[in-house]
Amino acid sequence: MKNADIQQLYNKTNSAYKLVILAARRAIELSEGAPKLVEAALDEKVTNIAIHEILQGKISYKIKEAK
Repeated sequence: MKNADIQQLYNKTNSAYKLVILAARRAIELSEGAPKLVEAALDEKVTNIAIHEILQGKISYKIKEAK
């Protein structure tokens, strides 16, 4: 997989904080056995896979409303 463009990633969330949290949570899911949503090499790190999934729009996030 090619390297991800930081600006494109930032545009997906409009927040560096949200981007890091989203990637970290997805990487945890992948490390626990969740299926990959993009093609990846067998030795690809889960953090890289999560970033490519975000970049391709395969995963997103929702903000919970405060009660």
